[in-house]
Formats: sequence, C-alpha cells, structure tokens
Amino acid sequence: MAIAKAERLMNLALCLLGARRPLSKRELRGSVEAYLEAGSDDSFNRMFERDKDDLRELGLVIDTVENLDGEVGYLARRDSNRLPPITLDAEEAAALGLAAKVWQQARLAGAASGALQKLRAAGLPEDVDPYEAHGALEPRIPVHEAAFEPLMLACRDRRPVLFEYRKASAVHPEPRHVEPWALECWRGHWYLAGFDRDRGAERVFRLSRITGRVRSRGTGFTVPVPDVVTVRETVASWAGEIADRSALIRLRSGSGYPLRAKATAVRELGDGWDELEIPYGHGLDAWLVEFGPDVVVLEPAELRADVVERLRAVAKG
Repeated sequence: MAIAKAERLMNLALCLLGARRPLSKRELRGSVEAYLEAGSDDSFNRMFERDKDDLRELGLVIDTVENLDGEVGYLARRDSNRLPPITLDAEEAAALGLAAKVWQQARLAGAASGALQKLRAAGLPEDVDPYEAHGALEPRIPVHEAAFEPLMLACRDRRPVLFEYRKASAVHPEPRHVEPWALECWRGHWYLAGFDRDRGAERVFRLSRITGRVRSRGTGFTVPVPDVVTVRETVASWAGEIADRSALIRLRSGSGYPLRAKATAVRELGDGWDELEIPYGHGLDAWLVEFGPDVVVLEPAELRADVVERLRAVAKG
C-alpha cells in the first residue's frame, strides 16, 4: 500500500508539473492511472484531496486557478518549484544542522532530515556535514503535547482552530475559537499566541492545558497578524514575571521551592511556616493557587481576594 501511494503521488506531481495549463479534477482523474480505479466520485475526491495535501506538505507549490466557467484547475508551475542556487559556508551549514538536531526527539524529526536532504540536492557541499559540526552541542526541545503539530500547521497555513482549554483556575475546559499566530517554547513549556475570536482580543495558551483534538474551523483570519508576535513577553507578563509591586505570603516550611527562588526576603515564623516577600505582577494569583494549602496570602488585599476566589471556584468544581 505504501508503494502504491508513493507511485500515485509521484504520478500526480509529474502530471501537475508537466501541464502547460491548469488541469481540472476530471482531467487529472483521466491522467493518473490510480485514479481510474477509484470506485466512485466520492472515493476519488477523498483520494485526490489527501494526495494534494500530502504533496503540499512535501513542499510542492500547487496553484488553484478558476477559469471563466467557474471550473477549478490545478497547476504546479516549474518556476515556483525550483530552488535557487544555494551557497552555504561551514558556519551556516552548522546552524542548519543544529536546528535539525533540535527536533530529533519530536515528530518534526523527519521533516528536519528531509529539509537537509533537499539542501544537499540543491548544492550543499558534500564535504560539509551539518550534523557533525559543533557536535559537542546537543540542543533539544521537548514536544510532548498532541496539540503541537496541528497548531504548527495551522499557524503556517493561517487556519483558525477550535479546541478545549482548561485554565489554571478551572476544573473543566472551555471551547476556544482561535486564529493562531505563533508557537514558542518558554521555560520548558510550549505556548500558542493568537487572536481569541470569542473574547475579541489577543491571548496566549499553554499547550499542556489543551484537551482533546485541535480542529480546523472556517477559512481566513479576521484580524491581521502582528509583524512581531511577542509570545515570550506576553507569557512573562501573564505569569507574573513582570512585576512592579511586592506581595507578602506565608509558605509552609519545606514546600514551594519555586516561590522561594523568587523571594526577595524570607523570614522564619516557626510552627512550620515561613514569611516570604515575592514580586507581584499579573498572573501571580493563578500561580499561588497551584500550591494549594501550602500558601496563605497576607497582603495586598486584592491578591488575597483573587486567590480565595480562584480556590472557591476549584472547590465548586
């Protein structure tokens, strides 16, 4: 079955590349032998759409053209699918090798290796081994979330998505309809930045809190994508990393080491409790809730109220 599909994809690619004008589905069905064996129009349509998507995923640029009669045709122009001459020095090749190594533990490993093979075919010097240069460096970016790959493709293709998202202070997930802009890894976690259609504003989502399957919804974005998507800065702000005040909390002894690492002052209270002064910024209440009964907020009053409200919401389920 794998050989048959590879042959079918090759025949379709050659047919699209060799055509001098856009070819309709009807013409393609009559030109590719495997499509002639399709049992029905629906079976052919499903097969063709999958093949077309697979070829685009492999890097083939396929144009969709509508003629005067409203019939849709497909064409892979040679000038759009021809790489220009590539000249890389040893340092540039090493940088590409490092980038490929980053993804060796993720589902993008195959794509990274394939990209290097294409560079070889386009003229990457044979005496340059991008995998071996600076081999002492072993960068890795863990990707464990199932949502990563569909969101990465949605960012690339500018496709809105729908997923279930559980906030840190909530027990049950809620549906979110998002126009995805960019993904970024920050402190070991992946985040998605995008436009939340239901809330009408930019939002950042932690991928580990996305539950279920990421689904595509609709076509096209309703708002322009910013020239620079500051995922890291936005996450830092929401996580309380950008602080302009201080908060005073009680922390159970022997617990809450991430809070202790951020503390600007620590005082032992006795009876198994310590008093900490920590930076206070947006999102600190959500972070403190994660430590449950080991943390008691002393001041300011608004932070204490926010933490209590979040804990009550969790208790209600």
